Amino acid sequence: MQMIRKLGYFCAFSLPLLLIAGYYLGNEWLFMLPVFVFFIVPLIDILLGTDTSNIAEPLLPSAATEFYYLFLLYFWTLIQSVLLIWACYEATFENWNLLQWIGMILGMGIITGGIGITVAHELGHKKSNVERFLSKVLLSEVCYTQFYIEHNRGHHVHVGTPSDPATSRKNESFYRFWKRSVFEGFSHAWKIENERLAKKGQPIFCFSNEMLGLTLAPLALAAVFTLVFCLIRGDFVWEVPVFFFAQSIFAFSLLEGVNYIEHYGLMRKELAPNKYEKVNTLHSWNSSQLLSNFFLFQLQRHSDHHIFPARRYQVLDHHDESPQLPTGYPGMLLLAMIPPIWFKVMNKKLEEWEGRSAK
Repeated sequence: MQMIRKLGYFCAFSLPLLLIAGYYLGNEWLFMLPVFVFFIVPLIDILLGTDTSNIAEPLLPSAATEFYYLFLLYFWTLIQSVLLIWACYEATFENWNLLQWIGMILGMGIITGGIGITVAHELGHKKSNVERFLSKVLLSEVCYTQFYIEHNRGHHVHVGTPSDPATSRKNESFYRFWKRSVFEGFSHAWKIENERLAKKGQPIFCFSNEMLGLTLAPLALAAVFTLVFCLIRGDFVWEVPVFFFAQSIFAFSLLEGVNYIEHYGLMRKELAPNKYEKVNTLHSWNSSQLLSNFFLFQLQRHSDHHIFPARRYQVLDHHDESPQLPTGYPGMLLLAMIPPIWFKVMNKKLEEWEGRSAK
């Protein structure tokens, strides 16, 4: 099983190939990637079923430190960055029709948001300066660098409480959640960083303000891309910033869709005013579908991640007692887009969890 898992994580690298193939095949073939991710993968998830096995304890130390798994994340960072440059080049020199614009924005957004932010999330939790830097690079490519601060120092502290913008409430639609999580998440990240600087006696606008640098990084990246392609083509290329920001919006919307799914309605018990029980395995929705976990580097084993945030993706555990989703994230994202169906399916599951947690 361990060898299958090793090879399985290469699944994510099929998505850039599908985008390139769809682009050169032309027009409707560009939608091959979204169809594969949101329809074929959920179908295969159903056919293959779940994998609830965990790595045997004696093998954990070697599996957790094996460079192979880290190499995959480094390699993904390189592939995504090259692919984004290629897409900007094509936008500059090809006269895209509307179908091509939509297909490329959706396809690139799935790659940078569905997989890229997942990789950035994994790297951003680690202590290595190289891994943290690469996390920021990937987040800059989707204009969502505040996630680096808000997620690590905000979400993981306040998850399952009213203070967390990234915890979706019961009967809250994805669309309402998106607005709150995006804008409050951004302001919350500034608040966290300002409080850190205040404790050190430093002014808000200074070189030590990490949030300021993270906010400017995507703008600088977009400006560099635009300038380079302006120089290559010899005139202004409006296509590059439009494509860069459009795919970014779709990418971080996918992230917010995942945030919505991961903690829907799962609130921690308030033990005293503004004091909550410790995060445990019951406070995240999990999915053990084999294929989608390969694509998402086991992000769907989310309860274990919240208990051990620094634990490497390859050694995250399945927990039987954790609330389980009906299927993997790709299928659940489709469900979340239709609130009446989402509420019908998930409120029933949530009420079952509330009944168990009340005991």
